[in-house]
Amino acid sequence: MDKSSLDERDWKNLLRRIKDGKCTPFLGAGINHGILPMGSEIAKNLAEEFEYPFDDDSSDLAKVTQFLSVTQDPMTPKEEILHLLKKQLEQWQKTVTLPNFFKAEEEPLGILSELPFPIYMTTNYDNLLIMALKAWQKDPKRELCRWNKYVKEISSVFDSISGFDPTPANPVVFHLHGHDEVPESLVLTEDDYINFLVNISREQNLLPPRIHEALAGTSLIFIGYRLADWDFRVLFRGLVDSMESSLRRISVAVQLPPDNTEQSAQQKYLTEYFGNIKVQVYWGTARDFTNELRDRWKEFIKNDQ
Repeated sequence: MDKSSLDERDWKNLLRRIKDGKCTPFLGAGINHGILPMGSEIAKNLAEEFEYPFDDDSSDLAKVTQFLSVTQDPMTPKEEILHLLKKQLEQWQKTVTLPNFFKAEEEPLGILSELPFPIYMTTNYDNLLIMALKAWQKDPKRELCRWNKYVKEISSVFDSISGFDPTPANPVVFHLHGHDEVPESLVLTEDDYINFLVNISREQNLLPPRIHEALAGTSLIFIGYRLADWDFRVLFRGLVDSMESSLRRISVAVQLPPDNTEQSAQQKYLTEYFGNIKVQVYWGTARDFTNELRDRWKEFIKNDQ
């Protein structure tokens, strides 16, 4: 099976929607590969430090942090993960030159930041995307989902007084699962995920109208998620798939091919599964996809003059 299941028509639609402001990147932890540790690595470190008793689940971050929230207190896992991420980010910044890093020819976050997206969705807690956008002389705003009582009290960039409307020059980075400036906003443990989905389903106004519009009425590009993971399926089924289906445009998910003898069969199944919910699968790395996207975008803009 080819690396990419996107045909020329898919690419043409995607590029046109980027140009028209009808496309939204949706970024997961894999977009930061090589900069920040993955969730499974963090889980194993926490499991060892706090003597997590279930070896089979020691790489499952939601389960390990749920254990911490019960044996310590609910804020302990949030503080621990933010401490680990901050420490790793500080070490990484000592090894690179900013903002040049994000303007490198093949850096995924830099490529996505250069393109004219008014809205970026993410389930990551870090500010790397903000840093990348600023490297491209953009003025991004950072926003989070007000999914619990604490974060409901925090002022929003979308309040009626500011009248903020995101543009490619002044985009918004919407942290669906919270961000590192507000530890209480993090969706991290099993209880957090359940409460998040329950609250979102009960109160659709927890998401600003502009974010609703992006989820329901633009092509979404999922990068940094594994399609086989339950957190992605719950995210899509519990949030995106609940939006008005008549307004939805086809979306794309970037996925690493399975690395085993059942690769072809697994790819076929996952491609068909997500095709049924109007998600095309691009088989490759985030770097593969963003590099091809950059090259096709340059050609599209040149021919569209």
